[in-house]
Amino acid sequence: MKRIMVVDDEADQVFTIKTALEFSENGEYEVIGASNGEQCFELLQQGQIPDLILLDLMMPGMSGWTVHDRLKKKDSPYNDIPIIFLTGAADEDSKEVGGWFGEDYIEKPFDLADLEKRIEKVLEKCVGQKTSPS
Repeated sequence: MKRIMVVDDEADQVFTIKTALEFSENGEYEVIGASNGEQCFELLQQGQIPDLILLDLMMPGMSGWTVHDRLKKKDSPYNDIPIIFLTGAADEDSKEVGGWFGEDYIEKPFDLADLEKRIEKVLEKCVGQKTSPS
């Protein structure tokens, strides 16, 4: 079972992704929802460690950029969790920076089948990197 954390302040987005992935044909997903960056870190500290994080950029309070930076700090115990940015931020700067710092950058609205394919692609790539010799 692959655990995906969706960090998004839009509850309907979290619900839609959770429903689509948990009831997908491959049935290999457990989806954890976090409504903001603070809740993301609370869940991580409680031991709910995902295989991948879908992260919205535009959230009140702690932005997705801040969440990303905290997760990827060198001394963070979570810095090896792959991140896919899933956001309505469609400006060129966000796309470019998101492409550098995340494993993928997906704009809202998105196609659920495409989302699942891209999640699988990132998970396959990241698992291969973790198991390949240095």
